[in-house]
Amino acid sequence: MRAQDLPGIRHLPLFRDMRQAHFEALMQGCYAQNFPAGLELVRQGDPADFLHIVVEGLVELYADWGGRECTMGILRPVGTFILAACIRDAPYLMSARTLERSRIILVPASDLRATFRQDPEFAVSVINDLAGNFRTMVRHAKTLKLRNSRERIAAWLLQQAEVAGASSYQLPIEKRFLASYLGMTPENLSRALKSLEADGLRVEGARVTITDRAKVEALAQPDLLIDGPDPEAEGGAAALPGPSPE
Repeated sequence: MRAQDLPGIRHLPLFRDMRQAHFEALMQGCYAQNFPAGLELVRQGDPADFLHIVVEGLVELYADWGGRECTMGILRPVGTFILAACIRDAPYLMSARTLERSRIILVPASDLRATFRQDPEFAVSVINDLAGNFRTMVRHAKTLKLRNSRERIAAWLLQQAEVAGASSYQLPIEKRFLASYLGMTPENLSRALKSLEADGLRVEGARVTITDRAKVEALAQPDLLIDGPDPEAEGGAAALPGPSPE
Protein backbone atom coordinates (compact mmCIF):
# COMPACT_ATOMS: atom_id res chain seq x y z
CA MET A 1 0.00 0.00 0.00
CA ARG A 2 1.25 3.51 -0.78
CA ALA A 3 1.96 5.80 2.16
CA GLN A 4 -0.10 8.56 0.50
CA ASP A 5 -3.23 6.37 0.74
CA LEU A 6 -3.16 6.31 4.54
CA PRO A 7 -4.25 9.89 5.42
CA GLY A 8 -7.43 9.59 3.35
CA ILE A 9 -8.28 6.26 4.97
CA ARG A 10 -7.48 7.55 8.45
CA HIS A 11 -9.81 10.53 7.88
CA LEU A 12 -12.81 8.28 7.18
CA PRO A 13 -15.34 8.35 10.06
CA LEU A 14 -14.91 4.58 10.33
CA PHE A 15 -11.22 4.88 11.24
CA ARG A 16 -10.51 8.38 12.49
CA ASP A 17 -11.30 7.82 16.22
CA MET A 18 -9.57 4.48 16.70
CA ARG A 19 -6.24 4.15 18.48
CA GLN A 20 -3.25 4.84 16.24
CA ALA A 21 -1.59 1.55 17.16
CA HIS A 22 -4.70 -0.39 16.17
CA PHE A 23 -5.03 1.57 12.92
CA GLU A 24 -1.42 0.85 11.99
CA ALA A 25 -1.81 -2.84 12.82
CA LEU A 26 -4.99 -3.07 10.74
CA MET A 27 -3.36 -1.35 7.76
CA GLN A 28 -0.34 -3.67 7.91
CA GLY A 29 -2.61 -6.57 7.04
CA CYS A 30 -4.10 -4.75 4.04
CA TYR A 31 -2.98 -4.69 0.45
CA ALA A 32 -3.79 -2.50 -2.53
CA GLN A 33 -4.75 -3.52 -6.04
CA ASN A 34 -5.42 -1.66 -9.26
CA PHE A 35 -8.41 -2.87 -11.28
CA PRO A 36 -9.49 -2.06 -14.84
CA ALA A 37 -12.95 -0.71 -15.66
CA GLY A 38 -15.76 -3.25 -15.85
CA LEU A 39 -14.25 -5.77 -13.44
CA GLU A 40 -16.44 -7.56 -10.88
CA LEU A 41 -14.86 -7.08 -7.45
CA VAL A 42 -17.31 -9.08 -5.34
CA ARG A 43 -20.30 -11.22 -6.15
CA GLN A 44 -23.49 -11.38 -4.09
CA GLY A 45 -23.61 -14.63 -2.15
CA ASP A 46 -19.82 -14.91 -1.85
CA PRO A 47 -18.21 -14.92 1.63
CA ALA A 48 -17.26 -11.45 2.88
CA ASP A 49 -13.48 -11.90 3.06
CA PHE A 50 -12.53 -8.22 2.76
CA LEU A 51 -13.71 -4.72 3.48
CA HIS A 52 -12.96 -2.74 0.33
CA ILE A 53 -11.78 0.89 0.42
CA VAL A 54 -12.04 2.86 -2.82
CA VAL A 55 -9.10 5.29 -2.99
CA GLU A 56 -9.22 5.95 -6.74
CA GLY A 57 -11.87 5.41 -9.39
CA LEU A 58 -15.57 4.61 -9.29
CA VAL A 59 -17.40 1.49 -8.07
CA GLU A 60 -21.03 0.46 -8.59
CA LEU A 61 -22.85 -1.63 -6.00
CA TYR A 62 -25.63 -3.63 -7.63
CA ALA A 63 -27.94 -6.60 -7.16
CA ASP A 64 -29.48 -9.04 -9.61
CA TRP A 65 -32.27 -11.59 -9.60
CA GLY A 66 -34.22 -13.41 -12.31
CA GLY A 67 -32.22 -11.80 -15.10
CA ARG A 68 -32.79 -8.28 -13.81
CA GLU A 69 -30.29 -5.87 -12.24
CA CYS A 70 -30.58 -2.74 -10.13
CA THR A 71 -28.04 -0.17 -9.00
CA MET A 72 -27.84 -0.01 -5.21
CA GLY A 73 -25.25 2.75 -5.00
CA ILE A 74 -22.10 4.23 -6.50
CA LEU A 75 -18.94 4.91 -4.50
CA ARG A 76 -16.30 7.55 -5.16
CA PRO A 77 -13.05 7.92 -3.20
CA VAL A 78 -12.61 7.63 -0.36
CA GLY A 79 -15.36 5.15 0.50
CA THR A 80 -15.84 1.65 1.92
CA PHE A 81 -17.96 -1.40 1.11
CA ILE A 82 -19.49 -3.74 2.40
CA LEU A 83 -19.06 -3.33 6.18
CA ALA A 84 -22.15 -5.19 7.45
CA ALA A 85 -21.22 -8.48 5.76
CA CYS A 86 -17.65 -8.24 7.08
CA ILE A 87 -18.70 -7.61 10.67
CA ARG A 88 -21.29 -10.41 10.62
CA ASP A 89 -19.01 -12.80 8.69
CA ALA A 90 -21.93 -13.29 6.32
CA PRO A 91 -22.26 -13.50 2.51
CA TYR A 92 -22.35 -10.28 0.51
CA LEU A 93 -25.92 -9.20 -0.32
CA MET A 94 -24.67 -6.97 -3.17
CA SER A 95 -22.16 -7.29 -5.98
CA ALA A 96 -19.62 -4.63 -6.88
CA ARG A 97 -17.85 -3.71 -10.12
CA THR A 98 -15.54 -0.96 -11.27
CA LEU A 99 -16.97 1.69 -13.59
CA GLU A 100 -13.51 3.07 -14.35
CA ARG A 101 -9.94 2.18 -13.54
CA SER A 102 -9.86 1.96 -9.76
CA ARG A 103 -7.44 1.48 -6.90
CA ILE A 104 -8.87 -0.55 -4.02
CA ILE A 105 -7.49 -1.26 -0.55
CA LEU A 106 -8.54 -4.68 0.77
CA VAL A 107 -8.86 -5.04 4.54
CA PRO A 108 -9.14 -8.66 5.77
CA ALA A 109 -12.55 -9.08 7.41
CA SER A 110 -11.07 -11.28 10.16
CA ASP A 111 -8.67 -8.47 11.14
CA LEU A 112 -11.56 -6.00 11.08
CA ARG A 113 -13.61 -8.15 13.48
CA ALA A 114 -10.63 -8.60 15.82
CA THR A 115 -10.04 -4.84 15.93
CA PHE A 116 -13.75 -4.29 16.58
CA ARG A 117 -13.39 -6.33 19.78
CA GLN A 118 -10.17 -4.61 20.87
CA ASP A 119 -10.84 -0.92 20.23
CA PRO A 120 -13.99 0.60 21.80
CA GLU A 121 -13.81 3.80 19.74
CA PHE A 122 -13.54 1.81 16.54
CA ALA A 123 -16.51 -0.30 17.65
CA VAL A 124 -18.57 2.87 18.17
CA SER A 125 -17.57 4.09 14.70
CA VAL A 126 -18.61 0.76 13.17
CA ILE A 127 -22.00 0.98 14.88
CA ASN A 128 -22.48 4.58 13.69
CA ASP A 129 -21.53 3.62 10.13
CA LEU A 130 -23.96 0.69 10.11
CA ALA A 131 -26.72 2.84 11.65
CA GLY A 132 -26.20 5.50 8.99
CA ASN A 133 -26.36 2.89 6.24
CA PHE A 134 -29.56 1.46 7.71
CA ARG A 135 -31.22 4.88 7.79
CA THR A 136 -30.13 5.58 4.22
CA MET A 137 -31.67 2.30 3.07
CA VAL A 138 -34.93 2.95 4.95
CA ARG A 139 -35.23 6.41 3.40
CA HIS A 140 -34.64 4.97 -0.07
CA ALA A 141 -37.17 2.16 0.48
CA LYS A 142 -39.75 4.71 1.60
CA THR A 143 -39.31 6.88 -1.47
CA LEU A 144 -39.57 3.83 -3.75
CA LYS A 145 -42.73 2.55 -2.06
CA LEU A 146 -44.55 5.79 -1.26
CA ARG A 147 -43.81 8.04 -4.27
CA ASN A 148 -44.67 7.62 -7.92
CA SER A 149 -41.90 7.91 -10.51
CA ARG A 150 -42.28 11.66 -11.16
CA GLU A 151 -42.33 12.39 -7.43
CA ARG A 152 -39.21 10.26 -6.89
CA ILE A 153 -37.28 12.07 -9.59
CA ALA A 154 -38.38 15.52 -8.45
CA ALA A 155 -37.51 14.75 -4.83
CA TRP A 156 -34.08 13.38 -5.72
CA LEU A 157 -33.21 16.29 -8.03
CA LEU A 158 -34.39 18.79 -5.42
CA GLN A 159 -32.28 17.06 -2.77
CA GLN A 160 -29.22 17.24 -5.03
CA ALA A 161 -29.77 20.97 -5.46
CA GLU A 162 -29.61 21.29 -1.68
CA VAL A 163 -26.36 19.32 -1.60
CA ALA A 164 -24.87 21.42 -4.40
CA GLY A 165 -26.09 24.66 -2.84
CA ALA A 166 -27.19 25.82 -6.29
CA SER A 167 -30.31 25.80 -8.46
CA SER A 168 -28.24 24.52 -11.40
CA TYR A 169 -25.79 21.63 -11.22
CA GLN A 170 -24.34 18.66 -13.09
CA LEU A 171 -25.74 15.18 -12.53
CA PRO A 172 -23.09 13.18 -10.66
CA ILE A 173 -23.76 9.94 -12.57
CA GLU A 174 -25.02 8.66 -15.90
CA LYS A 175 -28.79 8.70 -16.28
CA ARG A 176 -28.96 4.92 -16.71
CA PHE A 177 -27.60 4.48 -13.18
CA LEU A 178 -30.01 7.09 -11.82
CA ALA A 179 -32.92 5.30 -13.50
CA SER A 180 -31.91 1.96 -11.99
CA TYR A 181 -31.40 3.48 -8.53
CA LEU A 182 -34.87 5.05 -8.65
CA GLY A 183 -36.51 1.82 -9.84
CA MET A 184 -37.17 2.89 -13.44
CA THR A 185 -36.08 2.04 -16.96
CA PRO A 186 -33.91 4.59 -18.80
CA GLU A 187 -36.79 5.18 -21.24
CA ASN A 188 -39.24 5.94 -18.43
CA LEU A 189 -36.72 8.26 -16.81
CA SER A 190 -36.23 10.15 -20.06
CA ARG A 191 -39.97 10.62 -20.54
CA ALA A 192 -40.45 11.67 -16.94
CA LEU A 193 -37.64 14.24 -17.12
CA LYS A 194 -39.24 15.86 -20.14
CA SER A 195 -42.60 15.99 -18.39
CA LEU A 196 -41.05 17.77 -15.41
CA GLU A 197 -40.36 20.95 -17.38
CA ALA A 198 -43.91 22.07 -16.57
CA ASP A 199 -43.15 21.46 -12.89
CA GLY A 200 -40.14 23.75 -12.67
CA LEU A 201 -37.31 21.35 -13.64
CA ARG A 202 -35.25 21.53 -16.82
CA VAL A 203 -32.70 18.83 -17.67
CA GLU A 204 -30.41 19.36 -20.65
CA GLY A 205 -27.89 16.55 -20.99
CA ALA A 206 -26.32 16.25 -17.54
CA ARG A 207 -27.24 19.81 -16.52
CA VAL A 208 -30.19 20.17 -14.12
CA THR A 209 -31.79 23.58 -13.57
CA ILE A 210 -34.59 24.34 -11.13
CA THR A 211 -36.60 27.05 -12.86
CA ASP A 212 -39.45 27.20 -10.34
CA ARG A 213 -38.64 25.85 -6.89
CA ALA A 214 -42.19 26.24 -5.58
CA LYS A 215 -43.54 24.00 -8.35
CA VAL A 216 -40.86 21.38 -7.75
CA GLU A 217 -41.60 21.33 -4.03
CA ALA A 218 -45.34 21.07 -4.70
CA LEU A 219 -44.69 17.92 -6.73
CA ALA A 220 -41.98 16.33 -4.56
CA GLN A 221 -43.42 17.34 -1.17
CA PRO A 222 -40.06 17.11 0.66
CA ASP A 223 -40.33 15.19 3.90
CA LEU A 224 -37.75 15.19 6.71
CA LEU A 225 -38.38 11.51 7.43
CA ILE A 226 -37.75 10.52 3.81
CA ASP A 227 -35.35 13.09 2.41
CA GLY A 228 -33.45 14.23 5.50
CA PRO A 229 -31.17 15.93 6.16
CA ASP A 230 -29.68 13.35 8.47
CA PRO A 231 -26.11 12.70 9.61
CA GLU A 232 -25.76 9.55 7.52
CA ALA A 233 -22.63 7.44 7.58
CA GLU A 234 -19.97 8.95 5.36
CA GLY A 235 -18.11 6.92 2.80
CA GLY A 236 -19.94 3.62 3.14
CA ALA A 237 -23.62 4.19 2.45
CA ALA A 238 -25.16 2.51 -0.58
CA ALA A 239 -26.35 5.67 -2.25
CA LEU A 240 -25.34 7.94 -5.11
CA PRO A 241 -22.53 10.50 -5.11
CA GLY A 242 -23.38 14.18 -4.71
CA PRO A 243 -23.58 16.66 -7.57
CA SER A 244 -21.20 19.31 -8.78
CA PRO A 245 -22.45 22.88 -9.27
CA GLU A 246 -19.97 23.35 -12.11
